[in-house]
Amino acid sequence: MGRQISHVMGHQGASWLERGSRRIEERTDLLIASLPLEADFIVADIGAGTGYFSFPVATRLPEGRVLAVDIQPEMLEIIASRIIESGTTNVEPVLGGVQNPNLALNSIDLAFIVDAYHEFSHPFEMINGIYNALRPGGRIFLLEYRGEDASVPIRPLHKMTQEQVIKEMGVFGLEWTETLDFLPWQHMMVFTKTK
Repeated sequence: MGRQISHVMGHQGASWLERGSRRIEERTDLLIASLPLEADFIVADIGAGTGYFSFPVATRLPEGRVLAVDIQPEMLEIIASRIIESGTTNVEPVLGGVQNPNLALNSIDLAFIVDAYHEFSHPFEMINGIYNALRPGGRIFLLEYRGEDASVPIRPLHKMTQEQVIKEMGVFGLEWTETLDFLPWQHMMVFTKTK
């Protein structure tokens, strides 16, 4: 749809996801706090990487769980190690494919995708899989570095504009609910499954 797809950041870049400056640079604490979660939600962290978001989100789901989806087995091994080290019982690693997140139909209440959508080699198939996994009324929180903002210190290929994201999500009949711009570098675009 008029956009060049970026290459996937390999597991070799795991340390960048866990960098000490990330919380301040991106205000990841505000992102986590802003997700509208119920205690029993089943949430999918799509492109979970090292589980940077999966574990703190799981603490907000005492009766629910986080499905940490990634296409790289090496990333899921990091998550599995963190599960053992932390004693976390409600994070579940899920090996996705490039065309399928491997989530059951009508199984999740919310999905969030942080700085990963622009790397999907098959965005149509992946969003279709997420859409089918969402229960009616479920939402996708899609975060991308703001492509409209030249001051965001990320390479242009790793940014997306709100206009482009809304155009691509519209293919699925996902309703653009709102865009939240309270984070320093990213849009948080919210899409709802209305049927």
